[in-house]
Amino acid sequence: MNAKVDPNWVSARYPYMRAVVIEAAEAIEHHGWKWWKKQDKDLAQLQMELIDIWHFLLSEILLNEQGSETAAQPKLAAQLSAIDLSGIIEFDGKQYELSSLDLLNQLELLIALSAARKIELSVFAAIMKNCELNWTELYCQYVGKNVLNFFRQDHGYQEGTYQKMWNGREDNEYLVDVMSELDPNDLEYKDKLYGALRAHYPS
Repeated sequence: MNAKVDPNWVSARYPYMRAVVIEAAEAIEHHGWKWWKKQDKDLAQLQMELIDIWHFLLSEILLNEQGSETAAQPKLAAQLSAIDLSGIIEFDGKQYELSSLDLLNQLELLIALSAARKIELSVFAAIMKNCELNWTELYCQYVGKNVLNFFRQDHGYQEGTYQKMWNGREDNEYLVDVMSELDPNDLEYKDKLYGALRAHYPS
């Protein structure tokens, strides 16, 4: 996906951790944080923000290895195996016990770490758990969002002509609907997702 946006994405060195900050802030919006008004948590959209966050984390990990998947995979595997949901995260001279933080505070911690260009997959995994998302579901949704991102690029996202609102709803919402209707184990899953998005896209 990064190469589709820019074939020279490795040398361009885009600020992927800044993107994590923004996506995590959007996740907070989908959770609701305003104590002065009633807000309902949108779990599906929260999970979708995590998919975006995961993409940018993977991009940063790849970027740290000059785009080499061969070099990045063992580093990622080591980080995944070191995940500790009950562990302590040290940041800015303070200690944070992950299991004692609620989802909003975990998202704020992820934002702080990302702004400091630090990757702590234990924080991300804790957020996943609080968003009722396991690693298999993360993979399935990642494939879905990847299809949407390719769809966006194919329909003028980079040129500014893409319509993100479809009949009053965001394209992410249509993606959630379409994914619920299809079998992720289908060998044609990606193609069927793309076709369903095309069928919904305003002409």
